[in-house]
Amino acid sequence: MTPLAHMERAARVKVMIFDVDGILTDGSLTYGPDGEITKTFNVLDGLGIQLLQKTGVATAIISARKSPIVVARAKDLGITHVWQGFHDKRVAFAELLAQLNLTAEQCGYIGDDVIDLPLLTKVGFAVTVPTGHPEVQHRAHYVTKAGGGRGAVREVCDMVMRAQGTYEAALAPYFA
Repeated sequence: MTPLAHMERAARVKVMIFDVDGILTDGSLTYGPDGEITKTFNVLDGLGIQLLQKTGVATAIISARKSPIVVARAKDLGITHVWQGFHDKRVAFAELLAQLNLTAEQCGYIGDDVIDLPLLTKVGFAVTVPTGHPEVQHRAHYVTKAGGGRGAVREVCDMVMRAQGTYEAALAPYFA
């Protein structure tokens, strides 16, 4: 797909939806001595999400796993649409579309594994990371240059803002 096609798809995004493991994180799960799981998030990705929100694009998380860490990170970033523990992500996706009164074509989604295919094949802007499963990469509209938990989300947020003509205004406060 040509870059123009990616930008045309990104220009139509009204909500950007993120998977967690392998997208907002590098996919690693660290188990502590008491069985707790920790995840590491990227600050560049976080600021990208916040900038995107300021331009009027909604953000959401849909994850098959449940983690209080994800709830805390979503709260830090102002992501109010969070669904966890949905192995069939279509259920959460349908709820999100109803809440926001949007069509699938107005959504962007970034995921990395076959569990994400039901959403990736429905949304208007389907994105994955370089380590995404081959079946996912084959069906994605765009594969990021950066890896999951390593700037992929920021890359996508910047792309959506550029496509919608809001990038310069979003960054303007930092050049004052």
